[in-house]
Amino acid sequence: MGQTNPKVVARLKRKKRVRKNILGMAERPRLSVFKSSRHIYAQIIDDLKGQTLTAASTLSKPLKAEVGSLKKKEAARLVGKLLAEKAKAMGISRVAFDRGGFLYHGRVKELAESCREHGLEF
Repeated sequence: MGQTNPKVVARLKRKKRVRKNILGMAERPRLSVFKSSRHIYAQIIDDLKGQTLTAASTLSKPLKAEVGSLKKKEAARLVGKLLAEKAKAMGISRVAFDRGGFLYHGRVKELAESCREHGLEF
């Protein structure tokens, strides 16, 4: 793993546990979430091809200026909305949610609920 921070090591262990049960395919790709202390990133991945189909984050051009003044949870909601809109434009409506070892609360939960509200099913 290469990490020494116990919190990061624990998250990576949880991530491994979650990932062994989730596989993104063409008909149901994987929605992967990563959060840092400042930003949140989400991408929709087809694991069989090893390809990212679409992605959104608080650093995405349409959101970057808007996100600066918002709270982190509100920013996560906007990222979820943007990702859902991009997925719908690509014809993706069903995904497998991969929380990436993060607990399902706070920003991760807000992003997931926003995706659901805007048409993604998981």
